[in-house]
Amino acid sequence: MPPYTIVYFPVQGRCEAMRMLLADQDQSWKEEVVAMQTWLQGPLKASCLYGQLPKFQDGDLTLYQSNAILRHLGRTLGLYGKDQQEAALVDMVNDGVEDLRCKYVSLIYTNYEAGKEDYVKALPQHLKPFETLLSQNKGGQAFIVGDQISFADYNLLDLLRIHQVLSPSCLDSFPLLSAYVARLNSRPKLKAFLASPEHVNRPINGNGKQ
Repeated sequence: MPPYTIVYFPVQGRCEAMRMLLADQDQSWKEEVVAMQTWLQGPLKASCLYGQLPKFQDGDLTLYQSNAILRHLGRTLGLYGKDQQEAALVDMVNDGVEDLRCKYVSLIYTNYEAGKEDYVKALPQHLKPFETLLSQNKGGQAFIVGDQISFADYNLLDLLRIHQVLSPSCLDSFPLLSAYVARLNSRPKLKAFLASPEHVNRPINGNGKQ
């Protein structure tokens, strides 16, 4: 039986970064897919600590909050930098990813038609910090922090990929980020996961907007 279980809706949403991490690290996991109708019935929602998904199980440990799950996997699988300084930078990057992800989620679920044009126009200023971070680490030829992959790389990669769907040209003026996405996408196990039906057939969001 796989050691990990992801309980979530039938979308990529806040779980695709952890799925990419697990696949790339050659970890197995089980999916428990929750239909919206089941969720709206109430009992499962009431049983969740914060009344929301994802729920993640690692043996007898149950976690909620997607970033807490990513940090747990980072610590467990050695994806949290090589020392405390790198770990602090990894946390900083991940918080930056969360800031932009929250803006994206707000657009998708509350203001898509009216807000997309302005959102895309403002996107370069939100992407620039990540380009800057790459430029400061081995000229952008490695990972976002240090010389080994971290959980923040998977979270950032997912964020950049969904923005490429929203605005296909969004990375055109960011050569280091463009190369970074291509480089991570080509990692053999991650490439196989990204080409799999499990990923390809899973909608990005729950309302059909992307």
